[in-house]
Amino acid sequence: MGITDPVKGFGVTFAHMFRKVITTKYPFEHPVAAPRYHGRHILNRHPDGLEKCIGCELCAWACPADAIYVEGADNTEDARYSPGERWAAVYQINYARCIFCGYCIEACPTRSLTMSNEYELARDNRQDLIFTKEQLLAPLLPGMSNPPHPMWLGDSEKDYYLSGPTNPGTSAGAEFASTSPSHPDNAAPAAPAPSRPSGAHRRTS
Repeated sequence: MGITDPVKGFGVTFAHMFRKVITTKYPFEHPVAAPRYHGRHILNRHPDGLEKCIGCELCAWACPADAIYVEGADNTEDARYSPGERWAAVYQINYARCIFCGYCIEACPTRSLTMSNEYELARDNRQDLIFTKEQLLAPLLPGMSNPPHPMWLGDSEKDYYLSGPTNPGTSAGAEFASTSPSHPDNAAPAAPAPSRPSGAHRRTS
């Protein structure tokens, strides 16, 4: 050790002593996250309200932390939840395991799963860190109808996924960075459009 090494070390300390202290007044002032920050997941909808998730479970297979659980079910003409043949009857993300790597986003073939900028995920109970599908679904926008209901944007899933949304500005997705599990639109879905059939009621089982 040289004679000047202790002086250099204290020099760093004294240099910081006279700098302005940067204090974040959280939670009274919320820091703004970066635009591509990996926060809470969102399950997106098509402009007519149908879910983009087709229950393929590719996100669960891609997750290195085994944090995603999906149970797919078949759509029927009387109860349609997505344009494809299947939909996610059960969708859960365990945020006690999630490492926010984004691999699930890359694996999703329909751009159903995206990540928002929401970072306030702390809970008092570990069970509350398991977010259900109802908590992850994007809110219904004006003009959307809560599934199940027939397809509005075409006669097959190809009209949805190959042609693209008819009106991208009305698509509910990751732009809802402030969407939270307690969002009122998630608890009280919008009423179906009067010119479209509302379809069968959601199953309770």
